[in-house]
Amino acid sequence: MGRKRDFTEREKPGLGRKAKKQEAPSPVVLSMSKKKKAKSAKIIDGEKKKLGSRAKKRLKKRAVKKAEKQQMKTLKQKKKELDKKSDSKPKVSGFTDENQRWLKPTKKRKLPIEDVEKDEEEEEKSGSSGSDGEMMADDFDHADSGSDTDLEIPDEFEDDDSHISDEENSGDDTEEDGEEETIESDDGDDSSADEDAKEMLPIEKASQKLKLKQQRDRKLAEAELQTNISEMERFALPSGQEIEKEVAQPPDLALIQQRIKDVMQVLGDFKTRRENGRTRKEYVQQLKSDLCIYYSYNDFLMEKLMSLFPLEIIEFLEANEVQRPVTIRTNTLKTRRRDLAQVLINRGMNLDPIGKWSKVGLVVYDSQVPIGATPEYLSGHYMLQGGSSFLPVMALAPHENEKILDMAAAPGGKTTYIAALMKNTGILFANDANEVRSKAIVGNLHRMGITNAVVSTHDGRHFPKVMTGFDRVLLDAPCSGTGVISKDTAVKANKDEKDIQRCSHLQKELILAAIDCCDAKSKSGGYIVYSTCSVLVEENEWVIDYALKKRNVKLVSTGLDFGREGFTNFKEHRFHPSLKQTCRFYPHTHNLDGFFVAKLKKFSNKMPNQGNIPNNKTLIVMDTEDSKRTLSPKLKSTKDGQPEAKKVKLDKSSTQKVPKNKSTERVFANKSSHSAVGNEKPNQKNGDLGLKKVTTQILKRVHDKKESMKKYRTAQKVKRKEKSQL
Repeated sequence: MGRKRDFTEREKPGLGRKAKKQEAPSPVVLSMSKKKKAKSAKIIDGEKKKLGSRAKKRLKKRAVKKAEKQQMKTLKQKKKELDKKSDSKPKVSGFTDENQRWLKPTKKRKLPIEDVEKDEEEEEKSGSSGSDGEMMADDFDHADSGSDTDLEIPDEFEDDDSHISDEENSGDDTEEDGEEETIESDDGDDSSADEDAKEMLPIEKASQKLKLKQQRDRKLAEAELQTNISEMERFALPSGQEIEKEVAQPPDLALIQQRIKDVMQVLGDFKTRRENGRTRKEYVQQLKSDLCIYYSYNDFLMEKLMSLFPLEIIEFLEANEVQRPVTIRTNTLKTRRRDLAQVLINRGMNLDPIGKWSKVGLVVYDSQVPIGATPEYLSGHYMLQGGSSFLPVMALAPHENEKILDMAAAPGGKTTYIAALMKNTGILFANDANEVRSKAIVGNLHRMGITNAVVSTHDGRHFPKVMTGFDRVLLDAPCSGTGVISKDTAVKANKDEKDIQRCSHLQKELILAAIDCCDAKSKSGGYIVYSTCSVLVEENEWVIDYALKKRNVKLVSTGLDFGREGFTNFKEHRFHPSLKQTCRFYPHTHNLDGFFVAKLKKFSNKMPNQGNIPNNKTLIVMDTEDSKRTLSPKLKSTKDGQPEAKKVKLDKSSTQKVPKNKSTERVFANKSSHSAVGNEKPNQKNGDLGLKKVTTQILKRVHDKKESMKKYRTAQKVKRKEKSQL
């Protein structure tokens, strides 16, 4: 079949084709010494291996550090020799050529970060592209050159050696450390400054320079500003001719606004900035006229506001030009504020809590739906109410199962808040003199789910005759509305002194009636809260001071955490010191409508004036201003044709009030001298004669005053006729 192969005599295979073509390998001769070859290779299992790139870098750093140490040692030796020479030579005062070397400024080398990064990148690229043998040769050639020949000493070493770290000098002797300390002490503060400069990066140095430049610019700007202020011309008030021209022409609002600012600056530092020959009164008068034109106020109201806010008048007027934020109050009888806010946000309202001082209020910034027509509003979950209207109810602090009166309740915002705090317990009387406005109270009570309220339409001044014995009374008195000018701009021009006096008189009558309705013996109450939406003193502190004099009440804390204290003195007026416990709220400081809140505590049901009249006296009253009111036609006349005096008998049980006027005269006589009308006895002639003398004297005075008034009126009529004829 074929031959069998003999494997015993098989020849060994030789080199392949490729191996035959290649020449024999020749060893590479590197220009390195034996020591370097030993260092550049690792011996593992008796075989040499090449170093990696990182190991090469480490070797390079170590070689550089060793070279630096050697350089520093040589420098120290040179310094020692110089110190010895200086000790042997006599000391010379002043600077010499030998000291010149120490006085040379250090040359700081700037090493930008970009160049360093570029060098590193180039080294990495070259290391990756080039062969390992070439890298080793270059690195170690550089190290050999450093070891064989001395490296150039940088300029930084000439003056300071303090930058040497402890790690580098760990192998040095203690003597060398002592020498370093002496050198540092000789260099002084310059060395410390150089240290900071050396340690800082270039970016830090640049930022430090920029800060210094900014400080210099600020100083120059301040100096320039001060010089400009000192050189600036003083503001001069317009003359009479200029004012006449302005009146004839339409007002220039930009000019008026600038003049307002200038006058305010002058009044801020009147001594230095005023014009010679001008008084403060002239500047204030000009400011008032400009403010009236710019903000459309009348002179009377502007004068009142300037006296209230001498420094904040512009802030107050500007705040009145802006509408207050829309606020709503959560009805806690039907929902919670958190749930209501979530529902309204889902409907497209942007709202937030009104503040920490209220747990039921929300501020609505904007809304995609009408706030007063949502299903939640119609179902009584919330009430549209100003933030300042929360404050009187919070000060009243109603409790459950109490008898409370809201004397001026329309349209019912405060009434519903009181009922919510009472949790529909007790009895709440909502009264308002206006029948038309009382319909709004009924509607809001039904919508909010109030079941403990009674609505009435009595005059608040006569309410004590209807009902008394209330635990707490709230009086939100009708006022001029100077705190809500942002809502009703007509107040700027319509209000005058008569309106303020009329409101103040009505408020005094209402607060006395509210105090009379309250029961001082109440276990949980006896409190009266008085509030107005006005900022004028005549409607606030003046009324409270009047009530303190006329009734047995005292002021207590309102319990409100914010707000300004009330006035205890204003111009020539001096009020009771306890008026500090009242609270004032302003639109420019609290972002609320202007409001005033005071809380009174009644401690006695007796009238202060009633206790002063003795029980065994008879009062004779004659009023000269209105004879028809005091003298009835049924009174008998005396022989002289003058009416008899009216006699009033006062007992402890009676609660009759006697009008006290300047023209009212009071005469007291003992019962022993005379008796009451209808009980006179014929044998008490002396007492009757004394009483007749007194009454006739009073009636004569009244008669004389009436005749003088008639003569005066007739003379005035004659003058008017003459003027009309002319």
